[in-house]
Amino acid sequence: MTADSSSKKDPALYKQREILFSKFPPGQVPEAGDHLSAKEALAVEAHIERRAVAVGYELTRYTLDELEGELVEKGFHLDNTLFSKLTRALIRYTEETQLHNLDAPEHRRKRADEAYVRAWEQHPHGDRDDTPPEWREYK
Repeated sequence: MTADSSSKKDPALYKQREILFSKFPPGQVPEAGDHLSAKEALAVEAHIERRAVAVGYELTRYTLDELEGELVEKGFHLDNTLFSKLTRALIRYTEETQLHNLDAPEHRRKRADEAYVRAWEQHPHGDRDDTPPEWREYK
C-alpha cells in the first residue's frame, strides 16, 4: 500500500478493507485507485485482476461507507452481489459501533458496589446491640 503504515496510532482503529467493483464498465479499478490515492493518510493498492482496490485507513479519519459513497458519487459501479452487500452492511455496522463506543463514557464497574456501601452505612450494624445494658451485665 502506498501510505506509510508506521503512522498507525492504535492497531484496533486501523482498518484494511477491499472495495470490489462490478465488471462493467471496464477499467474502473485503476481510476478508482488513482482517485483514492490522492487522499491524505489513506493507503491504496489496486488489484486489477480481482476488480478490487485495497484500502488501509484509520477509523477516526475514514469509514468504508464514506469511501464507497464518494466513489459511487463519482460514477464508479461497485459490486452488488448479495455477498458484497452483506459484507458492506456488516463492516458499516461494526465501524459505526466502534466509533460510537469511542465517544461513550468509561463504564464504572464499582458504581453498584458504591450503592451497597451507602445502604450498609445507613443500616445499623457492627457493635450496636439493642439489648439494654443492665441485661448484658446480668449474671
